[in-house]
Amino acid sequence: QVQLVESGGGLVQPGGSLRLSCAASGSILSINSMGWNRQAPGKERELVAIYTSGGGASVYADSVKGRFTISGDMAKNTVYLQMNSLKPEDTAVYYCQADVETTRRTRIDYWGQGTQVTVSS
Repeated sequence: QVQLVESGGGLVQPGGSLRLSCAASGSILSINSMGWNRQAPGKERELVAIYTSGGGASVYADSVKGRFTISGDMAKNTVYLQMNSLKPEDTAVYYCQADVETTRRTRIDYWGQGTQVTVSS
């Protein structure tokens, strides 16, 4: 089994910043990528950003480009999401996701429990 533990969510005013962290642990052989998705009330879950462990490449949703930065420390199986210039429309539950090669030689997507980010004055 693999567990993802997220931290760093909270309440912040518009224009403020937050940093999310997600650490993976358990039966991990290697991690292909880790990323963040979010789901706002009444909306579908959407991709925010992905960090690939091989070359450190990253992918961002258009709505967060230039404001959010994803980074990773694969030696610690951890990914971070630095969120700047936050807007009320960034309010959502943010979920960590990891594409894991397990010690049983299976490739599985794992998800965290989610952390609430609320942007409001």
